[in-house]
Amino acid sequence: MIMDNTSLIRNLTEIVGFTDSEIEIISTKFKIKQYLKKDFLLQSGNVCKNLFFIKKGLVRMFHLQDGKEITTYLACDDRFIVSAGSFLSQSPTNDYIQCIEDSITLEISHKEMQYLYDTIPNWNIVGRKLMEETVMCLSNLLENQHHVKAKDRYLKFIKEKPSKIVQQTPIQYVASFLGIAPESLSRIRKEITQSTAIS
Repeated sequence: MIMDNTSLIRNLTEIVGFTDSEIEIISTKFKIKQYLKKDFLLQSGNVCKNLFFIKKGLVRMFHLQDGKEITTYLACDDRFIVSAGSFLSQSPTNDYIQCIEDSITLEISHKEMQYLYDTIPNWNIVGRKLMEETVMCLSNLLENQHHVKAKDRYLKFIKEKPSKIVQQTPIQYVASFLGIAPESLSRIRKEITQSTAIS
């Protein structure tokens, strides 16, 4: 498959500027891969060796808690996803990253990330920004689950997340992500639909 990295480079240059020669170097470090629905990019017990850029598709990150899947992150087209702690420390993870639909990724290994840190000064800004976003997302998730009402959590979700995530993520994954029982989320969605129809 021919690698079209236009969306990747656009995302990176929105974070910080690079010269044309730097972009060429960066482009060679990402590898394109295809996954089918339900395929795993990462499984618990393994080391997260790659940072994933979702060129096209929809994926989720989750872990098991008392045998129950707890969704902690959702990503679709033009978004990054990584098990941050495992990737940074190169130690085994408790996370799974799984495709919700057929997906195409651009992936860079931990080794190649280190090479770019050493070779391209501005790459350090990219690495810091991506890890900060991951940490902030998880922090906001925990904050919302403890201090925000269930309906308000869902309203915030549909306002802030890309429409693809909102519309195409199965309800059980959304419910898990928001810390809401699936039946409660179904009721909330029905209430919102009814109130929108009336207004």
